[in-house]
Amino acid sequence: MNTLSNESRYIQPDWNAPANVQAFVSTRPASPVGPSMADQHQPDFLQRRKEWLSSWGEELVKQWGWSAQPCWAKQVHGVDIIPASSPFGTEADAVWTDEVSRPCTVLTADCLPVLFCNRSGTRVAASHAGWRGLAAGVLESTVEQFDEAGEELIAWFGPAIGPKCFEVGSEVREAFIKALPEAEEAFVIGEKDRWFGDLYLLARQRLARLGITEISGGDRCTGLEEKVFHSYRRDGAASGRMVSAIWLTS
Repeated sequence: MNTLSNESRYIQPDWNAPANVQAFVSTRPASPVGPSMADQHQPDFLQRRKEWLSSWGEELVKQWGWSAQPCWAKQVHGVDIIPASSPFGTEADAVWTDEVSRPCTVLTADCLPVLFCNRSGTRVAASHAGWRGLAAGVLESTVEQFDEAGEELIAWFGPAIGPKCFEVGSEVREAFIKALPEAEEAFVIGEKDRWFGDLYLLARQRLARLGITEISGGDRCTGLEEKVFHSYRRDGAASGRMVSAIWLTS
């Protein structure tokens, strides 16, 4: 179960994390739309995007009392993870920290945001798990940044494209099954050679292999909940992004 706060602008996890671990995902009303991805080949696109993210970061710092802005990693659907103190725009798809009041953030609009913490409340991380990154092992890379065994970790799934909307080709299904045979359970046949995949189940299967069983969230669909979430599959290049954030407090 999730709770809405701040005039329904943020969803905060309802999980058994330590009291000093704070987290949220912004809803559509709290997620300003930046430069359209349709303009990404324009010469000033990167500068406009940086200015947009910096402005949003300033608002979040004021609202949540962080000691620093997010590093706003450049997400490329890979498996690299970086410290939250990294420079703005460092290429990575996961962020971790053991510093108080420094946020780990990822941006999504259908891809699965996964937030992690250890039971001792000394380290947190955020992963951006689109299907490519998930299949390649971004969750495994994130878990490697924790010193504890999987049983000592807790995970929360933020809003992502749900199994009724995540339609893919057979090559996507085969990529998952090749790495993890039980992934076959996460796909339902559609029309012709298309399949509907359960991104949440695929992530749960991978975390279970790592010994992580305390997982919550995973009950929303960005594609269906148009008033609440942005969705790239639904809205195309004009889609905005939600931010998922996790941090430590003193």
